[in-house]
Order: sequence, then C-alpha cells, then structure tokens
Amino acid sequence: MKILITSPEVVPFAKTGGLADVAGALPKALKILGHDVRVILPKYQMVDKGNFDLNKIYDSIKIQIMDRIEYADIYEAVIPGTNVIAYFVANEKYFGRSGLYQEKGVDYPDNLERFTFYSKAVLELIKKMDWKPDVVHANDWQSALSIMYVKTILKNDPFYEDIATVYSIHNMGYQGIFPSEQMPITGLGYEYFTPDSLEFFGKIALTKAGFIYADVINTVSEQYSHEIQTPEFGYGLDGLLRARAKDVYGIINGLDYELWNPETDAYIVKKYGPRSLDAKAENKKALQKVNGIPQKDVPLIGIISRLADQKGFDILAQDIENIMHLNLQIVLLGTGEPKYHELFLEMKKKYPEHIGVNLGFDAALAQLIYAGSDMFLMPSRYEPCGLGQLISYKYGTIPIVRKTGGLADTVTDNVTGFVFEEYSAAALNDAIKRAVAAFSDRKKWKDLMVKVMRLDYSWNASAKKYVELYKKATSPRLVPI
Repeated sequence: MKILITSPEVVPFAKTGGLADVAGALPKALKILGHDVRVILPKYQMVDKGNFDLNKIYDSIKIQIMDRIEYADIYEAVIPGTNVIAYFVANEKYFGRSGLYQEKGVDYPDNLERFTFYSKAVLELIKKMDWKPDVVHANDWQSALSIMYVKTILKNDPFYEDIATVYSIHNMGYQGIFPSEQMPITGLGYEYFTPDSLEFFGKIALTKAGFIYADVINTVSEQYSHEIQTPEFGYGLDGLLRARAKDVYGIINGLDYELWNPETDAYIVKKYGPRSLDAKAENKKALQKVNGIPQKDVPLIGIISRLADQKGFDILAQDIENIMHLNLQIVLLGTGEPKYHELFLEMKKKYPEHIGVNLGFDAALAQLIYAGSDMFLMPSRYEPCGLGQLISYKYGTIPIVRKTGGLADTVTDNVTGFVFEEYSAAALNDAIKRAVAAFSDRKKWKDLMVKVMRLDYSWNASAKKYVELYKKATSPRLVPI
C-alpha cells in the first residue's frame, strides 16, 4: 500500500509535542510491514540541512495563494535510522522562523496562509512526482486542508481520484480557528463557509476540513475517540463527531523501544532491565543528587509535563502542601503557565528536601527521571493518549494517573498502576497514598516493576491497526457525510 503521511511536525526534524513522535515512529513501523510510506512536513528554520543531509529535488513549484503565486522548494531526506523518505516544503517567507506555530506564546498571524500553502504544496508535489498514494493520512488542523482539497476542488482531476483520506486528531483543544474574512486565503469559496463545512460559530475551523471530508477519522486512543463525542471533550464539535460515529476510531500510540529502553539508554547513569533491577537504584541516587534532595530510600515521584490546567496541575496545586508532608520526594521537569512556575519554586524554597524543580526541558534529565523515579504522576483532566505512562512502564516506574483518554486505556488500577477517576485534589491524594503504601512491600513492588517492564506497547501492534484503518478508508462503501 502507498501511504502519504502529512504532519506539521516529525521527530527528529521538528517537534513541539507528541504528534511529532507519532509522525516519526509510525512510518518506520509501516515500512517494516512492507508498505511504501512517505512523510511530508514544512522545512522550518530548525530543520538543519547539514544535520539531516537534505537534498533539494524541486525548485520553485508554483502555489496559488489568492491572486498571487508563491513558490515551494522541495527537499528530501531519510528519517534517521530508517529507509523512510521525508519531504520538506521550503519557503523562507512562511517557514524561516524560530517557531513552528508561534513565538513567545503568540500564534503567528498568518498561520492560515502558511498551512494553506503547505497543504497545497503537498498535493502539487505528489502529482509532480507522479507518485499517487492509496491513502493520504493528515494529522491535526495544519494538514487538514489537504484532505478537503482532494474531496472538493480536485475531485475531478484524474490524478486525485480514488485517493482515500484519513484524518487524525491528536488533541481536540487545537482546532485551527481563524476569522471568517480570511476564507479567501484557503482558495475555497464562501459556499464552504457553512455549518456543514468550515464554519464554526462565525469563524473558520480548519479541523472541520478533516472531520467532514475524510473517509475515516482517527484519534490516539479508544477511550478518547468516545470522549471527543461528548460535550465535555468535544469542544463544540461533538455533534459532528457523533454524526460520523461509525467512521471514528481510536488507536493507542506506540512507543519506540529503540529510544526508550533502560537496557540501552545512553543518558542514564546505570543501565538495567527486568533481571537487573537493583541497578535502577543507582539512577535514583543520581536523580536525587542532581536535584539537591537527600539520597534516601523513600518513594520518589517523577513528573515530566507541560505545566497547565489540562495536565492536572490545578488539582495538584490544591493538594501540594499535603503531599509535601508525606514521606516521599518529587522531581518535576517542565514549563508552562507562570502561576505554576511560581508555585513550584515556592515549594522548593519551603520544602527543599522533598522536591526538585526543573523549569524548562532537558532530554537527558527526562530519561534520568524515568529511570530514577519509583512512580510517575499524570493527573490530567484529559489526555488523548499520553506517552509518559508507557515510557514509565518500560523503565519499571509505576504510573499514577487519572482515568481519562489513553491513560484509561493503558493503566489498570492496582494491576499496572494507580488510577483515580474523580477530578479532584482528594482523589489525587488518595491515589498517591495508595501508591506510597504499596511501595512499602518491596517484594510485591518489585514484582509489579517486572510486570510493567514486560508490557508491549511497541509501534508494531499499533501500526497493524493503522493498516486496517487504511483498508477501511479505501473501502468503496465508505463515503464522507
């Protein structure tokens, strides 16, 4: 099967979140299964030509943007460690910037134009190469217009006939919302600015281009595929998704065990596995030392997260004083809302022996947190998939999570971790106390560590499910509403 994956970010070239991990790992797994899979993303400033051995393959492809022509140069490279081809859409005006979508927390004002250009360039490129995919798999609002173009303004072009489309939404909180007066930028007439198409409460919602026109809709866990069809998690689009319920699927993200593996991890102090768990303690001591907390054998909870309400920091903030009085330690790595920066710095000042605070992101420290912690906390209000709990499993670090989205699909209370359901500080506190109590029985705790380290959340299983999804999309019985 020929599969084109369009994504605004792909590891290791460009990343702001988990989408990049998926778009980097899924093609590799599909290739191993024997499929001709290719990836295309914008060539941002951060994509260094030298580091990734990019080669220019096309010059100045013409792209119509309103009443003028813009030009796309196309580069080609191989995703490192694979033989998967990645293409890059280059245009200095649109992508020669320090950020992907924003700077200093402010979205670029021309994002609609930037990703309209990208979506059109994707389709121009495959035609120019005369490489017709069986499936175009678009990810998030930045790629959604490519699906809509295939199903509308290009539907009578023989090249694009019979191309099936799959749209993956990685977080319903990001919908690509733009003012209605920018509709001409898309190249689509105002006949498409209706509730049955792109209109959304008087504005444009690019994510609807995927939800309405894709043959199949996918999200990153089975539980989240149901949650987004409810008012609480649907962000105003739950009715549309319920109308398309038979075409909505959920596939849990896989994990790249070549990257996340304590037996081969170059960033941790002492490598270990299920049969050499004693070495994990050396990583704990190193983590404690780096964070200036006592090197003693008490439960150590790791947190690696964006510091935001969505990630559960509002309920954690409500209970943090009580948690600091438990016999445990916390090491936090992340950045986000200033109020949480201030809170954790205050906690560090007040309880220096109980908490280590690292405001920012450090890849090596992240690996050490997974390896050196006893538990990993994810109290999210909603979590489409989550990779942290899957990584923590591999490192023998037991997750404490809220029952939502992918966390609900992958963590079972008192079996593979500790789960709370009610979104409250009290429920969170109870789950932490249960985990701390369980830690005191070291034999049972070690058995639990071995059990979770042997769980298989590799991309191989997830990729096979994606192949089945692509087959559904290419089935002639499936038509979009």
